[in-house]
Amino acid sequence: MVLIRIRIRANERIRAREIRIIGEDGEQIGVVSADKGLKLAKEKNLDLVEVAPNASPPVCRIMDFSKYKYEQEKKERLARKKQRIVHIKEIKLKPNIEEHDYQTKLRNLKRFLDRGDKTKITLMFRGREMAHVDIGKNLMNRLMKDLSGVAQVERSPLLEGRFMVMIMTPK
Repeated sequence: MVLIRIRIRANERIRAREIRIIGEDGEQIGVVSADKGLKLAKEKNLDLVEVAPNASPPVCRIMDFSKYKYEQEKKERLARKKQRIVHIKEIKLKPNIEEHDYQTKLRNLKRFLDRGDKTKITLMFRGREMAHVDIGKNLMNRLMKDLSGVAQVERSPLLEGRFMVMIMTPK
């Protein structure tokens, strides 16, 4: 995970000559020089924080900078906490699979999908099996029907060389 820190300019670090100032309760004060804005913030014992550096002129707000930084970090922590990493699990099959093996693979697929993982189902054709792609297509359709209650098809079965690939996601 890459953590990108954006450097927020405050007080003397603001480089622009003229800035648009927003007061501590949200009212617009107007466009003034950076020195005057800093003086206004110091009178209220608060900081002048640049909130929109790319605007013309840059927008600054009078606020408590340490409280603002704390709230931003709190939001980042909450966002990281709620984020879910999606894994892609792969199951490989062959067109002439026996019934018991099929049931085992199906059970594993259901387990992966219940856990919230995407599944990639790869059907491998070897040698003369390429002449019977329809058997593989029927097997993939059977899988779709058996998993219809737990999953939905993200990418329908597609023949890519000697492999037929299908991707399913949990409902």
